[in-house]
Amino acid sequence: MNSAKMEKANLDWGDLPFGYVKTDYNIRYYYKNGEWSSGEISSDENIPLHMAAPSLHYGQQAFEGLKAFETVDGRIVAFRPDENSHRLQKSCDRIYIPRIPDELFLDAIRRVVAANARFVPPHYTGASLYIRPLVIGTGARVGLGPAEEYLFIVFATPVGPYYKGGFKPVRALVVEEFDRTAPRGVGDCKVGGNYAAGLRGSMFGHEKNYPIVLYLDPKEKKYIDEFSTSNFIGIKGDTYISPDSITILPSITNKSLAVIAGDMGMKVDKRKVDIEEVESFDEVGAVGTAAVITPIASIKYRDREFTFCSNENAGPVSTKLYERLTKIQTGEYEDRYSWLMEINP
Repeated sequence: MNSAKMEKANLDWGDLPFGYVKTDYNIRYYYKNGEWSSGEISSDENIPLHMAAPSLHYGQQAFEGLKAFETVDGRIVAFRPDENSHRLQKSCDRIYIPRIPDELFLDAIRRVVAANARFVPPHYTGASLYIRPLVIGTGARVGLGPAEEYLFIVFATPVGPYYKGGFKPVRALVVEEFDRTAPRGVGDCKVGGNYAAGLRGSMFGHEKNYPIVLYLDPKEKKYIDEFSTSNFIGIKGDTYISPDSITILPSITNKSLAVIAGDMGMKVDKRKVDIEEVESFDEVGAVGTAAVITPIASIKYRDREFTFCSNENAGPVSTKLYERLTKIQTGEYEDRYSWLMEINP
């Protein structure tokens, strides 16, 4: 079915926030007696949950974030959902949640997007359908330990740009007063505790008028870890650089951009990055599902300011990477890596 011929939801597609907009359906799978259910479509936005659920008390929950798009020829596609499935499995392993098989995860994505197809924004709007898979420990348990039952739920909501200005540079602040995660903790997993731990640092930055903060490694306070919302990348000459650390959440966007950078003839270098080296970078970006690339105009580090571009225009390499990836997502550039999963409403 051509999604362009489908009657779309009555929304102002060009003015969508990056927030929750009610859609028609979500999908739910239950884990009981050692197996997952076959999934049921629901229109209920609420979850019945026991007050003693381990997800509430002990943080036994993990989630993902990915997007679906309408292409220029009217198809609906999801971007690299297999990678999200693998990352969720890693998170589940770490916090003792039974793995969600790839086939179940992909089934959930197909079904929830198809059920909400009228909420997939038209390709020319720059908006997308954000998909949020979430798995939580349910049932009553007071003693510390993993739950015996689980709920895997996936909902979708149309979103605009993460930052209202879209692909525009922002200022960043290095926060040394707080840590996002601990060495050998769960920093490389997408679990709620990391984001709760990062709230204070983010608000600290916002109070100083910095939209985004940058964390250093929690052990030595010397090496780049990641931004509050996304991975760090740097451009230095013809090299695409990303930090290597066990406390960084592996970004699927970062992984994809590195492939594109290699195709553009750039060297790809994943290694420890000393904060003192960052001043020599030509461009810096914060990369992730929500914004793809947020160009960083400058980074405030103690009493110094590292500047990479103006407040209005991103650097040339970041711009080219951003355009290439977003055009793959909307079918305007060849999907030579088979990153797009087509979904039939």
